[in-house]
Amino acid sequence: MTDLFETLQGPVFTGLDANFSIWTNTLITLYMTVLTMLFTTLIGVPLGVLLFETTGSRNPRVRRLHDVLGFIVNVGRSFPFIILIIALLPVTRLVVGSVTGPNAAVFALTVSAIPFLARLVEINLREIPAGKIEAVRMMGATRSQVIRQVLLPEALPGLIGSLTTTAIAVIGYTAMAGAVGGQGLGDLAIRMGYNSYDTVVMTATVLVLVLIVITIQAIGSRCARAVDHRARNT
Repeated sequence: MTDLFETLQGPVFTGLDANFSIWTNTLITLYMTVLTMLFTTLIGVPLGVLLFETTGSRNPRVRRLHDVLGFIVNVGRSFPFIILIIALLPVTRLVVGSVTGPNAAVFALTVSAIPFLARLVEINLREIPAGKIEAVRMMGATRSQVIRQVLLPEALPGLIGSLTTTAIAVIGYTAMAGAVGGQGLGDLAIRMGYNSYDTVVMTATVLVLVLIVITIQAIGSRCARAVDHRARNT
């Protein structure tokens, strides 16, 4: 895992001066966001599906699994990020090899975002009419077929909205990660803006963050409308 982070970090940040450049720190923020969303999607979406599939099971072991997963997700969502990133420092050092820098922040960001997305995915799946799911099951579809052919396609607009919401939350978390050496726009705003009483830097970083959030929301909304068959049929 450490080798993976080092490989990703090398070609992206070698030779970049992250101390003063808004452009460089914007790239670092985008790097942390994209990498975090990649890991979060790969883990958070299956976890959300598992939470949905284990709900109300008649098997006591499956119900126990649901309770354990639900407890872990609830605990993960309840931690303020600034506290979580500090509490994870020993684990971050073990996994990433460092407790500062973008890659260390990505680990903490991913741990924080996974339960957030998983719960949103579970909510999206709950909104699918039960009749559609039962009809496919009565036709002899396996559980994996139901997930691939009914759950995910029907929930896709909502899933895209959830991914968009999570990405915007991650943008905010990256700003907080700057308080503990995570680099990016948050770090620049604290060092060069707040600590140096430079309102120009503060204003510039806020404007860039707002622009990133607006762009992500616009792209997410457009993609959700593009795959929403209900919107095309009205």
